[in-house]
Amino acid sequence: MAQVELLAPAGSVETFLAALNGGADAIYVGAPAFNARNLSRDLRLEEIAAMIGHCHRLGKKLFVAANSLVLEEELPQLLELLALLRELRPDGLIVQDLGLLRLARRHFPELPLHASTLMFAHNHEAVSALAALGCRRVVLARELTLKEIAAIAQRRGDTELEVFIHGAMCFSYSGLCLFSSYLGGKSGLRGRCVQPCRRGYGEVSRGRAEREGASRYLFSMNDLSALEVLGELLDTGITSLKIEGRQRSATYVEQVVGAYRLVLDAPVAGRHEAMAAARTRIERAMSRRTGSGYFLSPQPAEAITPYHSGNLGVHLGRFSTVRQGGGEQVCRLVLKSGLCVGDRLRLHREPSGERVAFRVRSIFVGAGLAERAEEGDKVSLALPPGFVMGRDIHVEVYKVDGGESGPSPSLAGTSEAAAELVAIRRRIARSLGALLASYAPRQESGPDVPVAGQGRKGGGERRRPALQTWLKTDSLKIILDRSFTPDRYVLPLSRVLLGQVAAIRAGLGRNVRSVVWALPPLIGEGELARYRRQIAVLLRSGFRLFQLGHLSQATLFAGEKAQLYADYTCNFANREAMAMAAGLGLVGAQASIELDRQALAALLAGVAGEAAPDEEGRRRRLAVGLTVFGSPALFTSRLAPAHFHFQRQIRSPKNELYQLKKVDGGSIVVADKPFSLLPYQEELRDFGLDYMVVDITGMSPSARTLEELRERLANSGRYGKLPTFNYLGKLL
Repeated sequence: MAQVELLAPAGSVETFLAALNGGADAIYVGAPAFNARNLSRDLRLEEIAAMIGHCHRLGKKLFVAANSLVLEEELPQLLELLALLRELRPDGLIVQDLGLLRLARRHFPELPLHASTLMFAHNHEAVSALAALGCRRVVLARELTLKEIAAIAQRRGDTELEVFIHGAMCFSYSGLCLFSSYLGGKSGLRGRCVQPCRRGYGEVSRGRAEREGASRYLFSMNDLSALEVLGELLDTGITSLKIEGRQRSATYVEQVVGAYRLVLDAPVAGRHEAMAAARTRIERAMSRRTGSGYFLSPQPAEAITPYHSGNLGVHLGRFSTVRQGGGEQVCRLVLKSGLCVGDRLRLHREPSGERVAFRVRSIFVGAGLAERAEEGDKVSLALPPGFVMGRDIHVEVYKVDGGESGPSPSLAGTSEAAAELVAIRRRIARSLGALLASYAPRQESGPDVPVAGQGRKGGGERRRPALQTWLKTDSLKIILDRSFTPDRYVLPLSRVLLGQVAAIRAGLGRNVRSVVWALPPLIGEGELARYRRQIAVLLRSGFRLFQLGHLSQATLFAGEKAQLYADYTCNFANREAMAMAAGLGLVGAQASIELDRQALAALLAGVAGEAAPDEEGRRRRLAVGLTVFGSPALFTSRLAPAHFHFQRQIRSPKNELYQLKKVDGGSIVVADKPFSLLPYQEELRDFGLDYMVVDITGMSPSARTLEELRERLANSGRYGKLPTFNYLGKLL
């Protein structure tokens, strides 16, 4: 087959060595504290340094993933990391955050930049835009078909393209998943995903009972495997084949990497035998059920197995009770497959979907202690410390890795690398000092954050201008309602509203200049031409204000007299990301909707304190906005599978209610109730916010709805408290 890079994951020294043994051409690891798998133990920097040296001696490559969303307060720590990585010379730095990208390009141009799949590059314009920002390689969104990948590859220029070929799949587009963050501040964009898509959900009928026979695991995706379409994928002209799995075992990594190595290296005459051997290896890897993902269809029928939890590993059995024995909690089950001391197991609680992993330290078959047990044996196993059975109906047991437990293997050169890092830190301390000082936290971002309505200390200070109110709606009735006049109307650029442009112009009169047309975050390769035509129609009609759902969409307005804003889907969390937007000519941008009050205050203080120069040396200060009311999409998916029943409520194991909605291009999941930061308007204004977006898309345009909204905006009326998303919590 064609020469192409086989890229493997490594979350430990053990998996790093396993990846090399399997035949990987390149390996990617997570940067300490700034990677999108922060639930696992980070590799130490000296381990990464030793890995880089080891790979280079073998003629292999080592990429470092610093693909977490970066908060304002983390910029000094990030700068130190980038300075150290520059000295260590990895072969690529995988990034998501636009501010990180800007810092790396300005201060550490020696670092080759790769755009993470979290930037959901889904058309050739996105690839071109990311290349223009300094990315040598772009990891494409995982929701693309072979046809779409081929179309992008034909127009990618010199940009390298990387595609995921194996491993776990997210139900949502990775860069557009807010569900984990909404559940308690554990942001998937910051590597803290609690996997809400793996939970069981019940469908609610008539607002109460669950539907009989409803599918529970509505969103739990099967694993991706490109093994059966590998030839067609290589024909698209991509650069790198990427295997997911930095949290998976060494056994898994070696088996999966080895499977693809067999097929890639097989001569034409031996390809059939190689495929058979590769399938066997994949089966040994103890993965979930696999399918070809989106490669063959934008709506793959095999993407989800809704009646199964989608757990990793070999199913060993289940238990419903535990007992005390020798100071430990012990469970009993009849094995459905063999088990050894040292095997790694995962307990899957039903119906909550919570998971606990541990190593088997002892096995009792009957009354006797054994090193192994066989299928059909009735065994007793000691459970991990702290395990609580709770009110679970039962617990499923899976084997996810084999082998004896023991100390992790060491990598030659790690001690030397640690000593070298000490010397590097000393060498760069002086040159880095002034740069770090410029990012020192400002007073506004300190711990003294005011409570709602109090404002800041020092009442003699000049008051900030009033917050602008932007109303986002998809209802013509609300747009034409004379009793409600926001500073801006934000209208989704949809076929329905485009068909009502004449009515909108006539109804708003001079106020039509206040209309901001909002592009969606996802515009497929085949839809680009349609959106260009629609934008041209709006420009000819006199509209000049537009909101981008993806930063690459600025290219759709090249040479046009338009004022561009960015939606929160662009994920701005620090001043450098905002400066990147200013450098592209934008006049405003919304901060990430995930930010808590401390993170938002720090961001606004950073933006206010430094209007960073753009690429032409001009200094711009963007207007900063925030969505303060609405029901944002927690999942944004290309899928709309047959087992979905749209417009019905679904209930989580913790009795949280959500709604499943069908939209153009797939589906979304929203919370049953909107969130609201409207009680905190004064505080937001004092922080330095310029405009707040009230999003009522999808809401009933009744007079009662509008009256409630007006009263909430005025902080009047008697209404129950609404959720505040992450604002009052802590974004992890």
